[in-house]
Amino acid sequence: MNEHIIEIEIEDRDGSTATIEVPTDVNLSLMEILKASDYEVLATCGGMALCATCHVEIKAGAENLPHAEDQELDMLDTLPDADDNSRLACQIRLTDQNQGLSIRLRGALQ
Repeated sequence: MNEHIIEIEIEDRDGSTATIEVPTDVNLSLMEILKASDYEVLATCGGMALCATCHVEIKAGAENLPHAEDQELDMLDTLPDADDNSRLACQIRLTDQNQGLSIRLRGALQ
């Protein structure tokens, strides 16, 4: 197996789960990976941490993610359903350390 491929689990809004393989050597954000994997993520701001439509809940593996920057935290503060497990997928760049990450899609669809 390629050493720069990890598997992450994604739970869609309907409760269905799937495991996808993610290359970690292409520097894509989690949001870009979700969109490329045909998940519905609006990402109306294009990944600038300005719209929060790529809101995800980290179910497992949060300890291996980079800490949220102030702009991301400020945006999450505007969401009524955000909690300590909330992140913006556009602000997460996956590395080999994120093998086994598990997320739930939460962002708005419109």
